[in-house]
Amino acid sequence: MLSLRQFALLHNISVSTAVNCYAELQSKGWLIARPQSGFIIADYPPACASPTWGTFSSQVAIPQSQVEQVAIAKGPLGISRLQLDKLSRQQLDRSMRRVMRHMADTLSDYPKPQGEPLLRQALACHFSKHGFPINSDELVITHGCMDAVKTALLVCTKPGDTVAMSSPCYNGLLELLSELSLRLIEIPSTADGIDLERLEHHLKRGEIQAGLFCTTHMNPQGITLTAEQKIKLAELAAQYQVPVIEDDVYYELPHHQQSSLPTAYYDTSGYVIWCGSISKTLAPSFRLGWCKPGQFLPLFIKRMLGVSMFIQHVVADFIDSGAYANHLRRARYQLSQNKLHYLNFLGQHLPEGSCITQPEGGLVLWLQIPGLDAPRLATAAQEAGLDIRIGPWFTASERYQDCLRLNIGYEPTEAIEHELLRVIKLIRLNCC
Repeated sequence: MLSLRQFALLHNISVSTAVNCYAELQSKGWLIARPQSGFIIADYPPACASPTWGTFSSQVAIPQSQVEQVAIAKGPLGISRLQLDKLSRQQLDRSMRRVMRHMADTLSDYPKPQGEPLLRQALACHFSKHGFPINSDELVITHGCMDAVKTALLVCTKPGDTVAMSSPCYNGLLELLSELSLRLIEIPSTADGIDLERLEHHLKRGEIQAGLFCTTHMNPQGITLTAEQKIKLAELAAQYQVPVIEDDVYYELPHHQQSSLPTAYYDTSGYVIWCGSISKTLAPSFRLGWCKPGQFLPLFIKRMLGVSMFIQHVVADFIDSGAYANHLRRARYQLSQNKLHYLNFLGQHLPEGSCITQPEGGLVLWLQIPGLDAPRLATAAQEAGLDIRIGPWFTASERYQDCLRLNIGYEPTEAIEHELLRVIKLIRLNCC
C-alpha cells in the first residue's frame, strides 16, 4: 500500500484521516502492518462460516478432572503457545547476562512477597503507555496467570461455592475449580461476548460467589467482549459485590490493532481482579505473571511467597530495554500471518459445512465439524501421536461434541501442514 502520507496527499485528506482509514481496513483483516515496512494487503482466506453459539439453560455443575484425558504428546497444534523468534531469544539472553552481572550481590536474598519494585514499575509503565494506567503498588507478581487466578479464587471463595464462567471455557480453569472443590455455572457465549443477562439472572438469585472470565481473545472461542460488555461486567461486579476474576492472558496478542481495554480499566469498586502473564506472549517456562487484585490486595499479598528475583529482573530489563514492545509487534504480525494461512489451509481441506472462528487476536482457532465424534477423534489422535484439544474438554456439560481447538502460535511449516493433514484425515474418519 501507499505510505500514509502518500495516501493522504492522493485523496486530499489529513494524515490522521489516512491513519483512521488504514486502521479500519486493518481491523477488518484487509491490511496488515508490517514492522518497518508499512502496510501490505492481506491474502484473504476463503470464506468460511463462523461457529454458532447456541443458548442453553445454565445449571450448577461439578467440574470433573480431565488430567488423564489430556496427558498426550505436546505437539504444535495442541497447547496454546507462541513460537519465540530468534531475535527475541537473543535479546532475552542479553537481558539475562546484564542481570547476572548487576545482581550478583543479591542472589542470596529472598524475593519480596508482592514482587520486585523494579518489575512492578516496568509493568505499570508498559501498560500505562497503552492506555491502561496502573500504579506499581497495585500489582502483585505471581507464578504465572494460573497462579494469580488460583490465589484470587482462594481469597474470594471457599469449597462448595459456585463460580460463573463463559462456555466453552479453558479446560485448565475447569481443572482448577475441580482442585479447589468449587462448583460451576456456565454462561453462554454470544457473537460479541457472553450472555450478561443470564449472568445477572444468577447474580440476582445469589447463586454465584465469584465470576471467572477471559474477556479478550477468549480461549478457546477467540471472542473479545465489547467495551460495552466490559463496562457492564464491571458494573455487575460492583452492584452485586461479587468479585470478577479477569483472566487476561491474551490481552497483548491482537492480530492487527491494539486490543480493547480490560474490564479492570472500567472498575471503580475494586471488585475486578485482573490477572495476566508473559506465558502466552513471551515464555511459559518463566512461570511469571501478575495480578491487580483491587480491594483484595492485602489478602492477596498474605498468600504470596515470592517469585524468582532473577526472572523478575530479567523480565524488567527486557521490558525497559524496549525489547518486549518490539517482540510483541513482531509476534502480532506473525500471528496475523499464521491465522490467514491456517484459515486458508483448513478451509480448503476440512469437510464441507465446517465452521471456523476468525478471532481478532489470541493463539487458537475453534472448529465446528458437522457430524464429528470428538471423543472418538481424541482417541484416534492419541493413538497416532497427534496433539489436539477436543470440544468436550472445554465444558462440564455434554456440549461441543462436534468441536475441537487448534493452536496457531507456530508458523505453518511444511511439517505442521503435514500434521494438519493427518488431523483432517482423522476428522473425516470420525464423522458420522
